[in-house]
Amino acid sequence: MAAPLSSWPWEIMGSYKIVVYGLFLGKAMYSRYEEESMKKDTWFLHIFIICMLRLLMYQLWTSYSNALFLTRNRQIVKRGLDFKQIDQEWHWDNFILLQGIVAALGLYFFPVSETVLVWNKNGITAALVLHVAISEPLFYSMHKLFHQDYLFSRYHSLHHSSPVPQPYTGGHGTFLEHVVLTVVIGVPIVGCFIIGRGSISLMYGYVLVFDLLRCLGHSNVEILSHHIFDALPFLRYLLYTPTYHSLHHAEMDTNFCLFMPLFDALGNTLNKKSWDMHRKNSLDSGKNGNRVPDFVFLAHIVDMSSAMHAPFLVRSIASLPYSTRLYLLPLWPISFIAMLLMWAKSKTFLISFYNLRNRLHQTWAVPRFGFQYFLPFAAQGINKLIEEAILRADRLGVKVISLAALNKNEALNGGRTLFVNEHQNLKVRVVHGNTLTAAVILNEIPQNVTQVFLTGATSKLGRAIAIYLCSKSVRVLMLTPSTERFRKIQKEAPADCQKHLVQVTKYQAAQNCKTWIVGKWITPRQQNFAPSGTHFHQFVVPPILQYRRDCTYGDLAAMKLPEDVQGLGSCEYTMERGVVHACHAGGVVHSLEGWSHHEVGAIDVERIDLVWQAALKHAAEVSGAAKDWLQLSKICYSRRKVAAADRSYSKQVFCCSSVPGL
Repeated sequence: MAAPLSSWPWEIMGSYKIVVYGLFLGKAMYSRYEEESMKKDTWFLHIFIICMLRLLMYQLWTSYSNALFLTRNRQIVKRGLDFKQIDQEWHWDNFILLQGIVAALGLYFFPVSETVLVWNKNGITAALVLHVAISEPLFYSMHKLFHQDYLFSRYHSLHHSSPVPQPYTGGHGTFLEHVVLTVVIGVPIVGCFIIGRGSISLMYGYVLVFDLLRCLGHSNVEILSHHIFDALPFLRYLLYTPTYHSLHHAEMDTNFCLFMPLFDALGNTLNKKSWDMHRKNSLDSGKNGNRVPDFVFLAHIVDMSSAMHAPFLVRSIASLPYSTRLYLLPLWPISFIAMLLMWAKSKTFLISFYNLRNRLHQTWAVPRFGFQYFLPFAAQGINKLIEEAILRADRLGVKVISLAALNKNEALNGGRTLFVNEHQNLKVRVVHGNTLTAAVILNEIPQNVTQVFLTGATSKLGRAIAIYLCSKSVRVLMLTPSTERFRKIQKEAPADCQKHLVQVTKYQAAQNCKTWIVGKWITPRQQNFAPSGTHFHQFVVPPILQYRRDCTYGDLAAMKLPEDVQGLGSCEYTMERGVVHACHAGGVVHSLEGWSHHEVGAIDVERIDLVWQAALKHAAEVSGAAKDWLQLSKICYSRRKVAAADRSYSKQVFCCSSVPGL
């Protein structure tokens, strides 16, 4: 049973609590519409604006904290933010709503002056005195009290359950704690109004500065230079730092103050390591001494909408599989401007990382959108960015770098052969991961299938799939207008199997084929040529629209990471939580096996089974259990049973595992 006053009164409302914010605005607008003269109603507009500014303040700080390309050298707790913490802190803004409601109730029960100054020069001094004399010691005393066994276990432990301090962590607590915090923040404001020193600007300023300092302390990014405190030693007792408060989360019997370490010094609770650790973190922020990743996945931006799925923008959105969200449409112009700025001047940057069994995995992003890869004049610039990323990984000592989707486009760089040929002394292994992707797709196809229809048939994956299937006596209808390219692929197949490869030029040729392998995007109109009960396997990015209700659609080949992965808090494009694309994991298999060759250019069909068995082997090494390794799923999430002559498609999940070091 939960402790009294530990849960929030509006908890049952979930995200619909946002309606309460609307009530503040509605009250103010209604009064204006009715031409009422009551000053109280004007205050509701101020409450609404302050709430919105506070939400923006915390969001901007959180975005900065998670912008690893800016803060990676300044991180204090060098752990990734995981899904568990994100979910726990989902309703971090409860305290803003609470304080807005308290302010609104105060307007009803207490008299409000008819004339309130916009600015009062004496207000700042009065607020500072009240803050130092009342708010700081009150918070310090109550904070220490909440660290006593009884109150800590029932209330304050929730706040300390977040392993990585974040600005949102400042709002992650129980109802009782934030009632106390409401008193702490309210004393200087109410006090100034009581003594006639209050003003509109004081109310806005104090609340926003209070939030700014709370965000600073929980940011996990050391942005305050030690030189400031060396020049002004007394300042270290008047203003805390992110390092100072992080020590409180690490060693909970010290550093209890609100913003002023002076009170810890007076209460003999100041952590003796505070200044030295701050100096160390400040000095380290100017160095590039972070741990070298074992594996790098080089991604790119897909489109304007998916660009807003980056974990440093809105972490809650990034923690869910990507989908188009209508409420983000107004932000598309910002995304467009960002695209232009990155196009004009930018380089590959760090997006995310996580740890698994002492191995570090990072995702870097090429600052280019999907459509730019198809602009002839942009190809050289994109190749230069990719080349610089590979050379940088080589200098750092990265073992394997794997390229995503369009970064390994055959037309762009020959499936990365361009880079390997130009830099033959590379120590980093360059891998496209398509061999494992092909293995996943091929092993997803039921063994009793005798005929498939293949689009994107002359691509790297299409070629490998066609040759492999025909060697298994499966008839492959290869959709391609180029007889020359078809003949070239056909000649690569074993002589006695070449008859199983059939060139077709129209979708109508597949009207009787219920197994479609889609490697080139197809429209709903083209899908109509498939017979009822067809299953669409696919390796096209983005996935095709699920238009046919009488057919089923497989997802992209993907892998699920084990439960003990640390610091994973964002979804990879449309993948579910903890799931990554197969080409991503293919590079890690390459690293674990210690293979010394580059996996670039055309897929070696003879290695498909070898790579597949390598993935299975890693799974088998853990007492036959897959839970401690990457679980490879031929993802057919929406596969439904389909009545057919000799086949039925029920949901199939083949679990094997690979790669413990992603």
